[in-house]
Amino acid sequence: MSEKRADRTLGPGHSTFWDYCAAGELRLQKCDDCGALTWPVEQTCDQCGGGALHWERMSGAGKVVSWCQFHQDYYGGSPPVPHDCILVELAEGVLFMSNPLGFGFDGMKLDMPVRLAFIDCEDSAGTFKLPVFERA
Repeated sequence: MSEKRADRTLGPGHSTFWDYCAAGELRLQKCDDCGALTWPVEQTCDQCGGGALHWERMSGAGKVVSWCQFHQDYYGGSPPVPHDCILVELAEGVLFMSNPLGFGFDGMKLDMPVRLAFIDCEDSAGTFKLPVFERA
């Protein structure tokens, strides 16, 4: 069963990101000019301003560098509160905000190794695969 979530951002670039997630891949934009990874989705490189970006597959490995627990319902009940949020530093160096899978606020530790997983979700646009992280 799909987990109800707040609406995703869709449109140029964003829809491509979600298409890769549907295929079980976490891909981020990489600049052809300077090699920097760009996240969140942009039309140009946030490092050099170059417009030639391609989608690079990430390893899915990372570590928890920060976390919080939301007690306020900002999204109309999806996900229900309280819910946990983690900031993961991917092995490639990009910071990626997500949710933990299989552990919660009390089980988090700084630099805890995590790996990519996907959960089935739905929003008003339909079903999708949400990238989350579990203990490595």
